[in-house]
Amino acid sequence: FGRTEVIDNTLNPDFVRKYILDYFFEEKQNLRFDLYDVDSKSPDLSKHDFLGQAFCTLGEIVGSPASRLEKSLGGIPGKKCGSIILSAEELSNCRDSATMQFCANKLDKKDFFGKSDPFMVFYRSNEDGTFTICHKTEVVKNTLNPVWQSITIPVRALCNGDYDRTIKVEVYDWDRDGSHDFIGEFTTSYRELARGQSQFNIYEVINSKKKMKKKKYANSGTVTLLSFSVESESTFLDYIKGGTQINFTVAIDFTASNGNPSQSTSLHYMNPYQLNAYAMALRAVGEIIQDYDSDKMFPALGFGAKLPPDGRVSHEFPLNGNIENPYCNGIEGILEAYHQSLKTVQLYGPTNFAPVVNHVARYAAAVQDGSQYFVLLIITDGVISDMAQTKEAIVNGAKLPMSIIIVGVGQAEFDAMVELDGDDIRISSRGKPAERDIVQFVPFRDYMDRTGNHVLSMARLAKDVLAEIPDQFISYMKSRGIKPNPAPPPYTGPGNTHHHTQI
Repeated sequence: FGRTEVIDNTLNPDFVRKYILDYFFEEKQNLRFDLYDVDSKSPDLSKHDFLGQAFCTLGEIVGSPASRLEKSLGGIPGKKCGSIILSAEELSNCRDSATMQFCANKLDKKDFFGKSDPFMVFYRSNEDGTFTICHKTEVVKNTLNPVWQSITIPVRALCNGDYDRTIKVEVYDWDRDGSHDFIGEFTTSYRELARGQSQFNIYEVINSKKKMKKKKYANSGTVTLLSFSVESESTFLDYIKGGTQINFTVAIDFTASNGNPSQSTSLHYMNPYQLNAYAMALRAVGEIIQDYDSDKMFPALGFGAKLPPDGRVSHEFPLNGNIENPYCNGIEGILEAYHQSLKTVQLYGPTNFAPVVNHVARYAAAVQDGSQYFVLLIITDGVISDMAQTKEAIVNGAKLPMSIIIVGVGQAEFDAMVELDGDDIRISSRGKPAERDIVQFVPFRDYMDRTGNHVLSMARLAKDVLAEIPDQFISYMKSRGIKPNPAPPPYTGPGNTHHHTQI
């Protein structure tokens, strides 16, 4: 993808070169970093000494505190290779909007009878010297001293994120027939405008044709910036960087319709050579979400089974058998607990979702300050028995910092799940529609390719179910007026205070 600059004679280099990558929450973006000691001018890496390498995902860097990840370097057997520090920062010029207000004084009179009807047109300059229109003000009728209404323009529209790029402004006198008369023009830049109201932001409006003709020509009036402010839309990454944790909970369907786990036709069949659909769906989604949860401890629940010793039916039991502490260590820990519970519980029924939804909602209700967000993954074979209660649980959950992913396995009809998904019609309960859409449903069978290759299909499954989470997350934070915490200050290496390594 790219190489950093070479830094001479140091064992603690602080690289300055930055790399711009597209980031997708819903994908596993694997990265590898190789370090070399440069011995000659050769561009061929095999001519230089290999110093070690590190692997991680972009999600791991982004999900680390302050989006700064330290990893040990490996790759040389029996040797300690030091460590690498990776930090990521979202490019922010993509989301600022500038709001400004202008007035003008003593513009040239262009109309034979009345005064002028002035309006302004803003252009940004392109790399090749051409100009692209990016805003027109309204027309103020019959005045040489107009005060225009304030305008809001995305910074990328104004200067493409380059604060020193020329911004050209033309002033016209409006005519009904469309042949607007040119009064004059001036140029500025975002950096100048951002200084706000000051003597620097009073501009002479110049008409070069007039200037050439008239010796005594001064200007065709002046334009003054009255106010300037800039606002930034917070993004999903701003919250993650500010320390918001994503808590991942999984709930697995243990109803009898799955089939007897000891038979190969069962959806819960334990094939020694291959993960079943439950395990595959769990791993696909879990491996991506785990990058955003610092302790990697995940509650895992089952529903629809009879539990030992007395055979009572439960719709929210811990897979690890520990009511006090249902947390499993990592995705592997969940899979382990899932396998164990299949040996001890009896598949039963009915298929009730509301208990596990309400279980997660209780936790989400306890932290509504934006520091945590909850994602519940429900994996089920099918037909739901408590539709009314589940709808009510989801409508209540829509007010809380939580999202629900449902993966349907097996060949059943999933009409009810599609209804819960609410993409076509927002779900409601007792006449109250959900405040936001928090459910995403996908049928597992849509992701099995004909060849039985699961690797690609699982990446697609994760992508589709996770794609909506950042927007659902932002919609909760916005509706509650929660701003991201400022990230902790970036790390600066020993003795080197001004360069920040950046990925």
